[in-house]
Amino acid sequence: MKKLFIKNRKGQKIAVLVEKPENPKGLAFVMHGLGGFKEQPHIQTFAEAFLENGYTTIRFDSTNTIGESEGKMEDITVTSSFEDLEDVINWAESQEWYEKPFVLAGHSLGGISIILYAEKYPERIKGLAPISTVISGKLTTATAYTPEYLDKWRRDGYVLEKSLSRPGAIKKINWHFIEDGQQYDVLPKADKLTMPTLFIVGENDIGTPLKHQQLLYDKLSGRKEIHVIKGAKHTFREKHELEEIKEIFDKWIKNL
Repeated sequence: MKKLFIKNRKGQKIAVLVEKPENPKGLAFVMHGLGGFKEQPHIQTFAEAFLENGYTTIRFDSTNTIGESEGKMEDITVTSSFEDLEDVINWAESQEWYEKPFVLAGHSLGGISIILYAEKYPERIKGLAPISTVISGKLTTATAYTPEYLDKWRRDGYVLEKSLSRPGAIKKINWHFIEDGQQYDVLPKADKLTMPTLFIVGENDIGTPLKHQQLLYDKLSGRKEIHVIKGAKHTFREKHELEEIKEIFDKWIKNL
């Protein structure tokens, strides 16, 4: 495993992990969600599945989160998340291990980021795995939060949330995150997503529930599959959930 720091288009440092097997069979990028980081158990699980199947695997901390990259949490947006993914892939093009088409996997905010990338550059994508993905900013806003919560968020200008993945860390998310997200919806350009696509969602996911995933799934014309993890919430934390996800990923990767 090799860790290094690169610069995004704004000159901010992005922490990147490169894991390369002895005889690479492909390339995969794995992306975390809002307030996440590259070492979260579910992100590591996605990455391990690719690595064990012979893929050079890239994980990175988006800027404006609680990982090792620069930026403040209050500056996080869908736009900055997508741009960081684009910048990491642009950097990867200059590396000796780069190859295309490649696979993209992402959770939640990382999920919509990889879909947006695949819709912009469909010819570069071998497979797509949007997990517990945001489908549109408007859908998630309407489902994940009560009107009262949103009104208070708008009035205060921000919300504070405790991180469950990193105890002691506080996530400060500005109202601009909600405003920025309203412009994004992956459904209108879903016809560009003809590559094999894997959906996984928790049975008890409130913010990006199965019914949201189904909206995109139903629009796809290529090879696709969708899995519901029984009893799971939005972020997968339990050992049995991670084991099930690893098995699903393993089978899917082998069929790419």
